Amino acid sequence: MTSVSEAAPPRDPAESRSPVDPVILETYGLNAVQVAERQRLDLDNVQPHTTSRSIAEILRTHLMTLFNLIIGVCALVIIILGRWLDLLFAVAAVANVIIGLVQEYSAKRKLDAIALLHQDHIRVLRDGTLMSIHREQIVLDDVVELRRGDQIPADGIVISSRGLDVDESILTGEAEPVPKRRDDYILSGTAVLAGTGRFVVTAVGEKAHAVKIATESKRYQKINSELRRALEKVAFWLSMALLPITAVVFNGQMQAHGGWSEAISQGWSDGAWRDAMVTAVSSVTAMIPAGLALMTTIAFAVAAVKLAQTHVLIQEQPAVEILARVDVVCFDKTGTLTDGTIAFHSAAPLDRRGLPTTWGQDPSSTAIAGTEPWQQVLAWFGNDELANPTAAALQVPFNALPRHHAAFQVQFSSARRWSAVTFADDAGDLAGHWVLGAPEILLDPVVAGGIEAEQLFAHTDAIAAQGLRTMVLARAPLYETVVDGASGPLGRGERLPNDLYPVALLTFKENVRSDAKQTLEYFHSQNVGLKVISGDHPRTVAAVAREVGMHVEGDGVDASRLPQDPEALRSVMATHSVFGRVTPEQKRAMVDALKANGHVVAMTGDGINDALALKKADLGIAMGNGAPATKAVSRMVLLDGKFDRLPDVLDEGRKVIANTERVAHLFLTKTAYAVLLGLFYALLFWEFPFLPRQFSTVDFLMLGCPAFFLALMPNTRRYRPGFLRRSVLFSIPASLAICLAVIPVSFFGRLFGDAPAGIQTAATLCLTVVGLWVLNVALRPLTLPRIVLISSMYVLLALVLLVPISQQYHLFAMPSAELLAATFVAAVLGSGLVELGWRFYAAKVETPSASAASTAAPARG
Repeated sequence: MTSVSEAAPPRDPAESRSPVDPVILETYGLNAVQVAERQRLDLDNVQPHTTSRSIAEILRTHLMTLFNLIIGVCALVIIILGRWLDLLFAVAAVANVIIGLVQEYSAKRKLDAIALLHQDHIRVLRDGTLMSIHREQIVLDDVVELRRGDQIPADGIVISSRGLDVDESILTGEAEPVPKRRDDYILSGTAVLAGTGRFVVTAVGEKAHAVKIATESKRYQKINSELRRALEKVAFWLSMALLPITAVVFNGQMQAHGGWSEAISQGWSDGAWRDAMVTAVSSVTAMIPAGLALMTTIAFAVAAVKLAQTHVLIQEQPAVEILARVDVVCFDKTGTLTDGTIAFHSAAPLDRRGLPTTWGQDPSSTAIAGTEPWQQVLAWFGNDELANPTAAALQVPFNALPRHHAAFQVQFSSARRWSAVTFADDAGDLAGHWVLGAPEILLDPVVAGGIEAEQLFAHTDAIAAQGLRTMVLARAPLYETVVDGASGPLGRGERLPNDLYPVALLTFKENVRSDAKQTLEYFHSQNVGLKVISGDHPRTVAAVAREVGMHVEGDGVDASRLPQDPEALRSVMATHSVFGRVTPEQKRAMVDALKANGHVVAMTGDGINDALALKKADLGIAMGNGAPATKAVSRMVLLDGKFDRLPDVLDEGRKVIANTERVAHLFLTKTAYAVLLGLFYALLFWEFPFLPRQFSTVDFLMLGCPAFFLALMPNTRRYRPGFLRRSVLFSIPASLAICLAVIPVSFFGRLFGDAPAGIQTAATLCLTVVGLWVLNVALRPLTLPRIVLISSMYVLLALVLLVPISQQYHLFAMPSAELLAATFVAAVLGSGLVELGWRFYAAKVETPSASAASTAAPARG
């Protein structure tokens, strides 16, 4: 008889946790016992890591391929035949797989450790105390506190809100902030735009929306990798063709060694069919570019680890390729051209018309922080624990805090570009609505109470031209005009109060980075376009841009006047480089416009207002001290926040893609000539002139050893689209040249009656000499390290042919004098054909600018 417990479905661990009194939870949070219980039930917030591929993905990528299957079958054939010394191709393939697994797993561990170390912590309420913990230590029912810029770590229900606005664009695609009130649902993966609040966690780990968000976000941000697309296309078509080609090659070699019927009639006892199988294996394994995908994967992984050692975290390894393709870099003034620190500069009280009472004096003269109402309000803004960097700069000069508590406040939002505080009637002279924000808040005649602010704006424009940031402190009566039946608009924080009038004009300054000018000069020398996109006054942005050496026409573009039409915006983005008063939505639209103009765009940012644009860019780059939500949607994080890291980042990306392309040229040449030779000898029923061990040695000299060093060589050639087309144009002429050199050697060997071992020796010599000339042209322009590399391969070839133990291993035999002479002529002519093919390739593909870039651009570091 089945018990009730046996018949019941398994219970959710969440249902087994001890209940928590809601009132106690909101006041004190969970206690240590409750946290431990939830951890024991695996009700913690373990999140998927996207910095690198999972172990399962790494194993599947390196092991489960058609190429490995074919190599495995061929190795089995060689083992059955007892030709153990011909297994070198399999040993090399296994070594490639092991090296690839070790390299990528090692890179994964390092990158995951760095990513974990630099993840932002979360504030939770436990035992009545706020504490900072890692986001994966959050458990079900935790009370989490949110502040501006935080990425929401788990799903939950809001229990308190002070102007809490959330960016849910990752869910809805809409950029408008969503106000959150008590009992509203809040989902992981979204971000806090403004305000503060607390919520109770209702779903963690795999049950939280964060997993879905991560999946959708990765799909949304899927990297457009031309390199991987091209290699996948090559692998697909080669896989489709390899099986029938293999059948043709095996049949041809059997026919060349007496045919199937003779082998069957002799009961497979004769050794001829064994030689046929060995030569067929040699032909087939030579067609497989087994190391190409391996070299690409290792190049990405090594580059990511190298960049991590210089405080640059690559969050998705294929993003390394995009580094080489970037031709426009967009960045904010603050934190990029400047060091991000904002210092108070001056303050001047204004009259009712918005004119400074110190009109005519030096606008940079610093005001004395006294106890006037407006000065007390500035002290309140500066000492607010949630103040943005500009408001926080007021803390030192203004220290006379008001004695009265604020009745209500609206925290700063980059979408609104203002913050506010309300003091009630009992605050005396302080009573009223106080708004701190950009001077543009007085543009609306209704809000500004009809004040004509033209003279104020003229004054702020003059100050902005000096590179200073301006802000206005404005005031409105406590009981302002009621509009549309809604009183107390600050209570919702969605619109300004009416009848505002200016009280004080503030100026701030930023320190320009000492390395900014050199960094921008580097980008300019590399023909990388630069766009300064800032929320500050256009004249301020233009002044700072000029200070770091940028050529700026006029006073910069005021984004508030930008056209809404995408086509018109594309035109503006093509002709201007400095933009001010840019909203977060406009930043995203600007990135879209640049991409529509055919650019590959990198976007740097540190604030929550940059998150939308970073996500839209081809390469989003977040500063290490930036908002958690900004770092979450980026593909790269400058951990130390240094803008001067980007030139090294660009160089590393260019090195990876340029060297990978050179390696691809060699591998595809090898595949092409192996297919052509295999089919030729199979269709003519000629014996294939190479044993597997001989072909493996040729591969090592022409590909394996050079490719290892080639992947590490400096290479700053600028990215050019059309990787697959260039690879085909390079490999086809080179492979034809090799075939036209090797086939005559076999022909003359048969004509002169040389033994198979002599023909194999001559063919190996010819193939390697011509193959090394292919390496020669692939490495151009030649530098001293490249010349040393090529010369070393020629020396190794001589040792392979002349050292007795090598001769015994490779089964070499001295060819006849006639065949040796024919081999020499064929090798010289074959190398000449390779040179002609290279010149054809250079005429079709290489451009003067590209060649100049590869030779003139110095390697950094």
